[in-house]
Amino acid sequence: MSATSLKQRFPLDHLSGDVWGGLAAMLVALPSAIAFGVAIYSPLGGSLSAQGALAGILGATALGLVAPVFGGRPRLITAPCAPAAAVLSALAIGFAQQGLPAATALLLLALIGLLAGGIQIGLGLAGIGRLIRFIPFPVVSGYLSGVGLIIIGSQIPKFLGAPNGTRLLDAVATPAGWNWHSLLIGAVVLATMLLTPRVTRAVPAAIVALLAGAAGYLGLAQLDPALMTTDHNPLLVGTLVSAEGSLTDNLSQHWLALSGLGLGAVTGVIVPALTLAVLLSIDTLKTCLVIDTLTNSQHDSNRELLGQGLGNIASALVGGIPGSGTMGPSAINISSGGATRLSGLMAGVFSLATFLLLAPLIAWIPVAALAAIMIVVGFRMIDQHSLAFFFTRSTRLDFVVILAVILVALFGDLIAASGVGVALAMLLFIREQTRSSVVRTRIEGQEIFTRRAHSPQDLELLEQEGNETVVFELQGSLFFGTASQLHAALDPETGNRKYVILSMRRVQSLDVTATHVLEQIKSQLEEHDAYLVFCDIPKGLPSGLKMKRFLKETGIVRPTEKALAFRQLDDALEWIAMREVANCPIGEICPATIDLRAMPALKDCSEEALAALAAAVELRTVKAGKRVFKVGHTGKELFLIRSGLVKITLPIHKKDNYHLATSGPGEIVGGMSFIEGSGHSADAVAMTDTEVYALSHESFDALAAGHPGLALALAKYMALTLSARLHAAIRELEALRG
Repeated sequence: MSATSLKQRFPLDHLSGDVWGGLAAMLVALPSAIAFGVAIYSPLGGSLSAQGALAGILGATALGLVAPVFGGRPRLITAPCAPAAAVLSALAIGFAQQGLPAATALLLLALIGLLAGGIQIGLGLAGIGRLIRFIPFPVVSGYLSGVGLIIIGSQIPKFLGAPNGTRLLDAVATPAGWNWHSLLIGAVVLATMLLTPRVTRAVPAAIVALLAGAAGYLGLAQLDPALMTTDHNPLLVGTLVSAEGSLTDNLSQHWLALSGLGLGAVTGVIVPALTLAVLLSIDTLKTCLVIDTLTNSQHDSNRELLGQGLGNIASALVGGIPGSGTMGPSAINISSGGATRLSGLMAGVFSLATFLLLAPLIAWIPVAALAAIMIVVGFRMIDQHSLAFFFTRSTRLDFVVILAVILVALFGDLIAASGVGVALAMLLFIREQTRSSVVRTRIEGQEIFTRRAHSPQDLELLEQEGNETVVFELQGSLFFGTASQLHAALDPETGNRKYVILSMRRVQSLDVTATHVLEQIKSQLEEHDAYLVFCDIPKGLPSGLKMKRFLKETGIVRPTEKALAFRQLDDALEWIAMREVANCPIGEICPATIDLRAMPALKDCSEEALAALAAAVELRTVKAGKRVFKVGHTGKELFLIRSGLVKITLPIHKKDNYHLATSGPGEIVGGMSFIEGSGHSADAVAMTDTEVYALSHESFDALAAGHPGLALALAKYMALTLSARLHAAIRELEALRG
């Protein structure tokens, strides 16, 4: 990495905050790391507790130094974590029960951490990191609660001072095996962990609790001098580096032993390594999502997995335990001023410094104190808020998912628990989809045809024909789970409707089962010489499916059959209206022609006034598809339709528009802008070859001066037209709202 790149990733603009944030995060993370290490190593033998504490410190150091350099999440603190402790301590217990030598078991644990890091790198390169956003909350809640309960169960025997390797039930059932020194120290640490946050948050509770535990132990040692030794003392962590060699020598031997492991060892631990990699990745990315919320920022999930994988590989190579991005230390880092990746790096530096300077003191940490800290950590991991889900009917099944994940985690393993949770969450999702209605609104034809009438006679006809038309606005997912509901909604319409219109605008997904139902509905309509009409078909669904192409490929929409597709609902309704009003074959229109004398607006005007109007207007011909007037243009003319049909539309978004009205022979368009003297607020497009009489504002003013009755008749008709359109729009809105 070049100096320029290094400076960009670790800017010094917030050096003070990053240093203090890293120090505070280390003070929180390091005691837990030591506790996690002891929890993992102690089942293999009482003398290995010290080596477990060392593994925790080395893990915190390696993860802190490597993960921030290659990761992508500023302010994230990477350290040994509870999921790693839960998985590896369970494996260590299994190795001990199998009778494996401690040295072999430790190498296998290191190999699992090494492979888990490599798997995390693979997950990051494959782009799996973004899938964390799709893990349901009940699964995460159950997983965290399960891990918390596993940690509590594994630490209670140590809290009680039971002999090493004693199981939870055996330890609880045999009080004779309890050690009162451990109980007293554990109780002191437990009380300190719970009470310290109430007194002060300036100093991490874990640090105060460790000091209280160490002080309590030294107080007991004054009464019993036999306690004043760290050698072979089951109550203490013990000396971190053995007398057989230096730390460097031990690391060299560790590397040689790892390199000597064969393919058989790798294949034997690949499943637990995969389990660990998945859990560490979930824990890290879950923490990243929380930090995103706290800091209003975004992280690169895949890059973070690369950094975490490299950090865990480094930890395994130096004899440390694996870890992940942790919430507690990261939150402390943020609140203490940490702002960049440098704060995470500083946490690793301070962990190394603590080991080098305070290693002799760490040997005097009581095991019961670490157990008490981990019990509190495990208890805080339990999502107690989710327990309330049981008492609410709408969330009771979510509680079942959480409970199932917890039970599988306790009596099976964590990766199986996650799989069971995701499977149950998928079933819940399907259940919710099937319970929601696929029909958003159902509108009778006469409720929506009003503003498309071309004359009072047409209106009467359309109101009669509207009984043969029904519009369904569909919504949600049309798939095998909702297919029966879709059929139940459409089937009653097939025997007494001529047009069944399906608006697909709000449909999110469509599968073959749903299209089979639509095929059945289409066949039933064809038997009654009726039509299935689609409109508002989305160009692309969230799944990437091209719905219109899919409908054609499945045989539902074909030009030769009685199933048609229109771009908008307006287009479909207009096609039906023209067929019914004009009584023409598809695509043909037969409008009437009305001269000035026959127009409804002028029926009471005198011959002299009509002659003056005829002299003042200009007859224009507008080809089909051309505009009579355009939105935004100055409305200086009034248009009286002689023949043809004019569609009034309001542009709303790109190529979409709202159909305001369709006007035919004898009607007046452009009245609003003519009255206001402003630009047109809508487009007027000729649907057929159209003839209009154009009356300029100047000519109208001249006519008003000489023939006020004519001007009043035109103004009254314009007002009635605008009022009718407003009432029609209101009725349609009411129908659409259901």
